[in-house]
Amino acid sequence: MKTRSVDVAIIGAGTAGLNARRECEKAGVDWVIIESGPYGTTCARVGCMPSKLLIAAAESAHGIAESKAFGIDVTSWEVDGKAVMARVRRERDRFAGFVVDSTMEIPESNRIRGHARFDGPTTLIVDDHTRVEAKRIVIATGSSPWIPPEFRGVADSPAVMTSDDVFEIDDLPKSLAVIGTGVIGLELGQAMQRLGVETAFFNPFDMLGPFRDPAIVDQAHKSFGRQLDLHLKSRIEEVSVVDEGVHIKWVDLNGVAEEKTFERVLVAAGRRSNVQDLNLEKAQVPVDDKGEPISDPRTTQLGDSPIFVAGDASGHRPLLHEASDEGRIAGANAALYPNVEARFRKPRLVIAFTDPQMAIVGKSYDELDLERTEIGSVSYGNQGRARVMGMNEGLVRLYGDTETCGLVGAEMFGPRVEHTAHLLAWAIDNDEKLPELVGRPFYHPVIEEGIRTGLRDLAKKLRLTGHCTPESFSESPGA
Repeated sequence: MKTRSVDVAIIGAGTAGLNARRECEKAGVDWVIIESGPYGTTCARVGCMPSKLLIAAAESAHGIAESKAFGIDVTSWEVDGKAVMARVRRERDRFAGFVVDSTMEIPESNRIRGHARFDGPTTLIVDDHTRVEAKRIVIATGSSPWIPPEFRGVADSPAVMTSDDVFEIDDLPKSLAVIGTGVIGLELGQAMQRLGVETAFFNPFDMLGPFRDPAIVDQAHKSFGRQLDLHLKSRIEEVSVVDEGVHIKWVDLNGVAEEKTFERVLVAAGRRSNVQDLNLEKAQVPVDDKGEPISDPRTTQLGDSPIFVAGDASGHRPLLHEASDEGRIAGANAALYPNVEARFRKPRLVIAFTDPQMAIVGKSYDELDLERTEIGSVSYGNQGRARVMGMNEGLVRLYGDTETCGLVGAEMFGPRVEHTAHLLAWAIDNDEKLPELVGRPFYHPVIEEGIRTGLRDLAKKLRLTGHCTPESFSESPGA
């Protein structure tokens, strides 16, 4: 076994690891990056990019299916499942290829292939071929789908998929059971349904998406309840592989036993950090009751050790842009150690590409101090541009601080909130106050006018506290 001595060893060549590497390069320290799996980020290979390709196909199909509302009668059309999935894989491979090419440009002397595990606080063993003695270590090992106990006995069946392999199927199935109603399950499941797949959703809890605001939760349940075959608060009793696919027996929320065979199952019950096979006990770092590392999100440091964790492996905010930021923080602090610096973290920005879309910006409802918070809202049921487009459904709730008169967060369920969420995130990032925000220019008629309506509602409520004096509450058409 050969030995390699470096300043910084980075475990994982995904988004977080690659950004950590760039910071080490800038700092001029000696580094290596270790990867056991295929090159290419989770986002490009199995996450955000292929899922959006599938959703784009579903949106096209849905537009045709709903065209009659606009006076357009399309009498004959069909979804070519094989063509849909071929395009998903083709474009996915293109996106992933860019990342792979970029990674392969890293000098071979800085890349080690194999599975790394700790053999001491700053010592790694890579497979059975390399011992890495590092002064500092960055853990950027990503995450993997979590399989609920009732599906572990059938997980090896080709009929049972996770978000890591759903894009490899050659054709769309006739029927699909989606296990989980979080962001991944709702995005992929709704897309499959709109592409003509008979789709049912299962969750033992009454959860839909990321929401915590009771009003938004209620709106999401009403909207998705009309669109989707939801089995919330259901208990799966038995799962078996049969010739036709997977047979599921469950008990619904009313205690009624049901069963059905699905051609395929998509397990989308969440993801877990890839840290279980790192021998963290030998690293002597703080871990929680699940054995996952406990780190400071401002520094990414584990306790006061020379070990840092970034991206999905940290469990903080498993999103690509957050992984990029954490990778930069981890890499910079690994290079600086022991002079670690706390970095500013951007406001939370979570977006789900369902229809209606879902988003959380800044603080969510459960993080608010309700004694010093006012809530403004806007319904998209009758909003001008939303009604024009036939997308007039949803609710946005905006949270303002009564002491500072600043916007602190929002939960959003409505048309094209992927765009309006960015506007609110920028406002929070700039610490803008409600008097400033309601005075911003808004064109007519646009979806953004709905956000103006919500901001005005919030500003009026803040003014009642005596702390805020918004400049204008004038109304305009379509707001």
